[in-house]
Amino acid sequence: MLHENELRFLCDTLKKCRVPFCFINKNESYDKLIDDEFRAIFDSIVDRSEIFSSILSIIEHYKMYRLNNSLKFNFLFFLLPDTVDQTVFMIGPYLSSAISSRQVLEIGEKFAVSPKKLKLLEDYYAAIPIVDDTSHIFAMIETFGEHIWGGSTAFSVVDVNAVLQPDETQINKNIGNEENDDIFVKMRIMEKRYDYENEFIRAITQGQIHKVDRILSNMGTLSFEKRLADPLRNLKNYGIIMNTLSRKAAENGGVHPIHLDSLSSTFAAKIEQMSTPAEMQLLMQDMFRSYCRLVRKHSMRNYSSTVQKAIVYIESDLSANLTLSVLADAQNVSAGYLSTIFKKETGMTVTEYINSKRVKHAMHLLATTKLQIQTIALHCGIMDVQYFSKVFKKYTGKTPREYRSETGKK
Repeated sequence: MLHENELRFLCDTLKKCRVPFCFINKNESYDKLIDDEFRAIFDSIVDRSEIFSSILSIIEHYKMYRLNNSLKFNFLFFLLPDTVDQTVFMIGPYLSSAISSRQVLEIGEKFAVSPKKLKLLEDYYAAIPIVDDTSHIFAMIETFGEHIWGGSTAFSVVDVNAVLQPDETQINKNIGNEENDDIFVKMRIMEKRYDYENEFIRAITQGQIHKVDRILSNMGTLSFEKRLADPLRNLKNYGIIMNTLSRKAAENGGVHPIHLDSLSSTFAAKIEQMSTPAEMQLLMQDMFRSYCRLVRKHSMRNYSSTVQKAIVYIESDLSANLTLSVLADAQNVSAGYLSTIFKKETGMTVTEYINSKRVKHAMHLLATTKLQIQTIALHCGIMDVQYFSKVFKKYTGKTPREYRSETGKK
């Protein structure tokens, strides 16, 4: 078909955002698209695929159909142009907003989901992405429509509401029947959750804040594993677990424990201070982003052990006596060897690296405190204030006094 590149780009983006999609023939039954997890939970409405089949039977070109049903599942589908077998591209299921545990209970009651399967039901909803109406995904899909149909006025969006009703005969048949509680279904749902967490951890290891934000935007409260009845304590416990996993992810990303310990301890204390689930969710978002920033700032995964230790020594106390010989003696290596390997791996001499860090620290102190310039020079390990000013101007193009004047701290 035409616009194959655009379609491939759309599919790749949906995959990255973990939004399900599929291609189906207009004349096919929707029944084959119902996954095993859905069948195992919603026994009473498995045979309700005719709702989708009837919609697919009347689907027209130049129209996008948005379907919402009583399970709170959303779908978007449209006919692809220039396909011989009239191929329908369907996106979903997705949630338009986060769903609560109470809503899951009500859905379970309406569709006769047995109490034994309620945890399975919660996990199933937790794995469904959240895509609200302001999401960039919809803007991208709309743009795709403009490309394949020739402009924003060439197509329309049709809203369809499908009311799913439970099959009473099936409900009566299911009462007291727990044989369908398939362990393999539990395994698949759990694998999806761990898949999500592993992707999250990989993003932190790489310091990819944008990826962490994208994953967070698709997650609701149900995505945080529920182990206790108390929602606040449950989120706190999950926060403690994720703090540990994030710390290990950042360590794998090349951050030295000296930087990790402080951040980990800070969030461990903050977690216990939270008083509401909403506060706890915001704290976890801040925690994930903070670990990403730490990786971006302090990652040393591309450096040798010798250079890593030298950098940690330097950054741990910029006011210390940081000479090449001191750094070399601390590791029992020659100054010549350290100088050569440091320059090769960082692109800077040891002195250049130390001065750049000291100037950056000085810029922070000048902008955020009213300390005297001589005091700031001492905090940066430079005793001679004139030499400090010379080094500072070399890196910033301004004297410390000029820089402070521009940042507003008098």
